[in-house]
Amino acid sequence: MKDSQKTLRDKKEKIETYLASLPRGEQDLLHDSMAYSLNGGGKRLRPALFLITAELYGDDGAKLMPFAAAIEMIHTYSLIHDDLPAMDNDAYRRGRLTNHKVYGEAQAILAGDGLLTEAFWLMASLKADYPAERVVSAIALAGDLAGIGGMVRGQTADVAAEGKALSLDELKAIHNDKTASLIRLSLMSAAILVGADAADIEKLSAYGLSLGLAFQIVDDILDHESTFEELGKPIGSDEEQGKTTYITLLGAEGARKAAREAAEAAMAAAAALSVEADVLVDLAESLLHRRK
Repeated sequence: MKDSQKTLRDKKEKIETYLASLPRGEQDLLHDSMAYSLNGGGKRLRPALFLITAELYGDDGAKLMPFAAAIEMIHTYSLIHDDLPAMDNDAYRRGRLTNHKVYGEAQAILAGDGLLTEAFWLMASLKADYPAERVVSAIALAGDLAGIGGMVRGQTADVAAEGKALSLDELKAIHNDKTASLIRLSLMSAAILVGADAADIEKLSAYGLSLGLAFQIVDDILDHESTFEELGKPIGSDEEQGKTTYITLLGAEGARKAAREAAEAAMAAAAALSVEADVLVDLAESLLHRRK
């Protein structure tokens, strides 16, 4: 676990440095509200996975940083909107007041809109350094997995499911879209941009799907067992909103077993790649032990 955690820390440091220069433009209300959430900390798992994947295929990621940042922008916009009163109605995120608590609901919506659209502008900026067909393919994938083919569809299903008893298959379907989609995007888009073959891109998709499931199950466990100080957000909010979780369906021990199975499936997919991907195998294992 030490190697993958060191790699994540190294990638996070580079990502934080780059994000500090964003968004572009003059400092005004829109800029400040976007920057408040974008530079509010977090694991930076998705852009780190993007850079790690590029590195597996021999690209140092220096010219890919705009795309990595764009993925984090999409993730951040989704969190801003997710925290709104009409959605999860959360007052804290990463130990700080949520965007709408600082800037108001209307500006929070606009900050999310700004981050989402700026993300695609950043992605397109890679056309100067990478083949146009690869850039277009990666952007198209982002539009699909971040939108109605993935994350937004999952969020819609999640909102509709509040107060309803879901089966395990229904719950997995929601989180395959809501949580795993951006993780898959991070892995697959990097592979597309650096020219990995179709077989490896498919294996990275499978890795991301299983890693996303493990990540979500661990999230549910932490929401049940952790503290505000550790997570930086209210605990037990899923239960308060009447949401079905892996804890409610499987119990704590059953959820841990399911997380382990998902992580092992991710490890198997990483091990099957045509390049050595020990860091991805190790990362899936370490995810089971995270506390925030």
